[in-house]
Amino acid sequence: MSKEQNVAREILKNIGGKENIKSMEHCATRLRLILKDKEQINEKAIENIDGVKGQYFAAAQYQIILGTGFVNKVFAEMSKEGVEAGDAKEDAYKNMTTLQKISRTLGDIFVPIIPVLVATGLFMGVRGLITSLGVELNPTFLALTQVLTDTAFAFLPALVAWSTVKKFGGTPVIGMVLGLMLVAPQLPNAYSVAGGTAEPMYIGLLGLSIPIVGYQGSVLPALILGIIAANLEKRFRKFIPDVIDLIVTPFLTLTISMILGLLIVGPIMHSLEQVILGGCKSFIGLPFGIGGAIIGGLHQVIVVSGIHHVFNALEVELLSSTGLNPFNAIITGGIVAQGAAALAVAFKTKDKKKRSLYISSAVPAFLGITEPAIFGVNLRFIKPFIFGCVGGFTAGLFSGIMNLAGTGMGVTALPGILLYLNTNIVGYLVACLIAIVVAFTLTFIFFKTEE
Repeated sequence: MSKEQNVAREILKNIGGKENIKSMEHCATRLRLILKDKEQINEKAIENIDGVKGQYFAAAQYQIILGTGFVNKVFAEMSKEGVEAGDAKEDAYKNMTTLQKISRTLGDIFVPIIPVLVATGLFMGVRGLITSLGVELNPTFLALTQVLTDTAFAFLPALVAWSTVKKFGGTPVIGMVLGLMLVAPQLPNAYSVAGGTAEPMYIGLLGLSIPIVGYQGSVLPALILGIIAANLEKRFRKFIPDVIDLIVTPFLTLTISMILGLLIVGPIMHSLEQVILGGCKSFIGLPFGIGGAIIGGLHQVIVVSGIHHVFNALEVELLSSTGLNPFNAIITGGIVAQGAAALAVAFKTKDKKKRSLYISSAVPAFLGITEPAIFGVNLRFIKPFIFGCVGGFTAGLFSGIMNLAGTGMGVTALPGILLYLNTNIVGYLVACLIAIVVAFTLTFIFFKTEE
């Protein structure tokens, strides 16, 4: 019997069998289960399974940490045992708090578009590195690199509207076209209007003169409009005859959504977006790095609560409006600090099996994935988790004082270095080092293995 077969069968044995599983899915490191009866779980037995790095309940799911790659194999074996994947997300939503539902919804919308924003940030970092080495780029080649770095943000509303409509059960291509309409070349460019080189279009309605502009780089107008469009489409499909549905439903959905978008939703949401973004930037930029310290210290606590997906929208906003992402620099310290704290626990543990388990749980944190370190090690003993947060606090303080910012999002820790190639790579490395040293030292000194 292979290791993954053994782990799959042992998990089933200690959670009440496949009959107790409503649905199943997995992420990069964890097997996620929605169970019918939590009382049937033998948590101690599951934690003692060779290959399991930890287990916990979060976001209404029973999550078993298995590690990258291995989780895919165990998932496949669970499927062979007769466990059906089902609709784990919908089952999980039913048991979430309102705040968790909002956060997870935003996560489901923004996570699919993060890869292209990550790639954009990496392109900018590589180009910055080349130019910082004194290489003069050919104008044509420079223009081609700008296509790579600017396209995603120029058409960001199209990406957001597409993902939103898809999430809310509408036809994705309608969302894509709707988003493209928000940045149509016939509309005054938002950046040009903001820079004073273009004037808004004005339309008279009920005695009011309403300005109309494009929404290049905006998130909220596309997000809200996507929700409206998806719901309009579903309502139209309920009463429009099938014979004309293919033509009439998209026509009505796009027409009504676009009118609402340009005249009502767009202006209101864009103004609200600017207020929210201004408040967040002001908090991050509080003097003496205070804002960075608070965020850096609390970010991993928020990760534990399962509502951290809400920050995806903030990072997209920061990048689209300024081209830089200070939030990425601030939270990276807290991420590597959790890894360092777990590593300190491993170094102080005499049991070879446990030490190996703790080290394997710590390593993913230095690649940006903290769940194995947090739930597999640090939260078990509490103190290491707290010391990891202290490390994040000090690194966030330093990042805030130094105004560190990356050129993208979605990658942190070691892979995140690529986002700082043309900003302040030395400062980024120093911030990570501060977090590691503080968290590791505090844990090594004050954590007792008998705990």
